[in-house]
Amino acid sequence: MSASQSAVRSRAEAVKASRTFDWLILFTLFFVVLGGYHIHYMLTGGDWDFWSDWKDRRLWVTVAPIVSITFPAAVQACLWWRYRLPIGATISVVALMIGEWINRYFNFWGWTYFPVNICWPSNLIPGAIVLDVILMLGNSMTLTAVIGGLAYGLLFYPGNWPNLAPLHLPVEYNGMMMTLADLQGYHYVRTGTPEYIRMVEKGTLRTFGKDVAPVSAFFSAFIATFPPHDRVIRASQFVMHIRLHLLHILSKG
Repeated sequence: MSASQSAVRSRAEAVKASRTFDWLILFTLFFVVLGGYHIHYMLTGGDWDFWSDWKDRRLWVTVAPIVSITFPAAVQACLWWRYRLPIGATISVVALMIGEWINRYFNFWGWTYFPVNICWPSNLIPGAIVLDVILMLGNSMTLTAVIGGLAYGLLFYPGNWPNLAPLHLPVEYNGMMMTLADLQGYHYVRTGTPEYIRMVEKGTLRTFGKDVAPVSAFFSAFIATFPPHDRVIRASQFVMHIRLHLLHILSKG
């Protein structure tokens, strides 16, 4: 075959090659989202997502939904504005969960021998599904930002309670009442953590609840109603305008 001849000999082969190329692009983009979202959440969520004794009723319920909604909101806005696909938040969170569990299994457990039930990642999938469903049914970014953001923040604590509840059972250790999560944190010493930003609920048993978790959940739900949907759309429109302008200049040249 000469250099001037095409490797594709029929329309069917061209379609097959195009679809294979599309799948390679989608596969690559999935892992780009996985890596970017994972790094973002590790840097912003940090210890509240790493350790079970940091998963308290106040800051964990407040911090995790606020810092975790920005990346899904951006991907959701891009996929909805360009392709009308209401799956951006779910795909982002599923990618994050895959990366988080790989990290927990091979790094936290396989390398440093922390048990998985002290370093399990927070579950964000229920809120992401509701975020996409509201966008699909409402067909509005504003409605998704307000109602979907509220639902995302409010569903965070109930969605994680099945994993967290066994670790919040009360135990007595050396005459002190604490939770199993606190006892794990006592026995598994870690590197220096920024205690100046950690509010430990001393004197109260987190098992008994009170009204702290609902207040924190409602606050995070309120803050989560301000994701960057509109800013992402404006940025995408600006990039598209620049591309069209450059194509116009090149076509004239």
